Amino acid sequence: MLYSSITGTGPNLVLLHGWGFNSELFDNLVNEYKDRYRITTIDLPGHGQSDDVDGGLDDWCNEIIKILPKNPILLGWSLGGLLAIHVASQVPTTKLILVASTPNFVQSDDWPYGIDADNFMQFSDALQLNLSKGLKRFVSLQTQDKVQLKTLNQSIDQYPATTKALNQGLDILLTTDLVSEFEQLEIPVEVILGDHDTLVPHRINRWYDKTNVRTQVLNTGHLPFLHKGFTL
Repeated sequence: MLYSSITGTGPNLVLLHGWGFNSELFDNLVNEYKDRYRITTIDLPGHGQSDDVDGGLDDWCNEIIKILPKNPILLGWSLGGLLAIHVASQVPTTKLILVASTPNFVQSDDWPYGIDADNFMQFSDALQLNLSKGLKRFVSLQTQDKVQLKTLNQSIDQYPATTKALNQGLDILLTTDLVSEFEQLEIPVEVILGDHDTLVPHRINRWYDKTNVRTQVLNTGHLPFLHKGFTL
């Protein structure tokens, strides 16, 4: 079973975090917007306080769907964005917000907007050697706010992801192509990118523009929601 928490009042907003982290990553965002939205945060399978779930993309999304409120605004960061796209293609969704995310993370001959699979594996291998230390270093490169860093680091230490979940998440990131699924969505979509992001190159905004998706590029890295210019 997946762990979730609900805070605030207003339209339903669901936050899905990325690989290796947990929903506490969004604590500042929840505090800022709890007077405007009824916010549901969910720990992905094997992350945070959630149990492991067998399978891959479909199985993870099925578990998420079980605890979704009706007609939510779905916000997904990184891997969470990939899951949000798949969820939004299956259940009624008011709006999709992708933060530093893409329907396909890996570069190919017909998809120049991802990163090289070998580079991605090197990054993930380095993280998994010491997950806690790697995630903390990753976060430290995204924000200089000491209070923010302390809170995030405590969250990383308290709720480490399981090895099974980390491997499943990497497989989803490396093998999932939801480009055609994304193009068939008939709901409002908004995308927020970081121009220094090394995992989701901001040049993907050209492709999003072609699909008539509203895109914003902030002067930041892979965690745009930590940037002071980030707004919902």
